[in-house]
Amino acid sequence: MVSRSFAAVGARGYHYRLLTSLLTDGPASQADLGRRTGIHLSDMVAALNELEKSGYIRRMPHPGDRRRNIITVTDEGRLRSERLSEQAGKIQEELLAPLDAAEREHLTDLLTKLYEHHQAQGFPPLPSM
Repeated sequence: MVSRSFAAVGARGYHYRLLTSLLTDGPASQADLGRRTGIHLSDMVAALNELEKSGYIRRMPHPGDRRRNIITVTDEGRLRSERLSEQAGKIQEELLAPLDAAEREHLTDLLTKLYEHHQAQGFPPLPSM
């Protein structure tokens, strides 16, 4: 459902994750973005190439290490991120449609409890969204 819904607006979930991370946490190297988003390097390269080709991100040489690039969001990428956020909201509404407000809150509480438990056990944090 998520893939299909993002595909309907010419995007992939990775695009949303990458743009959100860059806007939330700032510019980053490809490796740092991979760690922040949990996207594997092989998928990362393809997603960044797609975003760059569309004009949503820019790769610039790292000032301290010319072998690395710093990824930044363009103005077009900011607009794209807003549109993808709207699409993510629609996806969430569709996914959670059978639940009323109290059930949604209860689900959030349970998922938070699981997340906090596993973080306390030393599992890696979830990627930023």
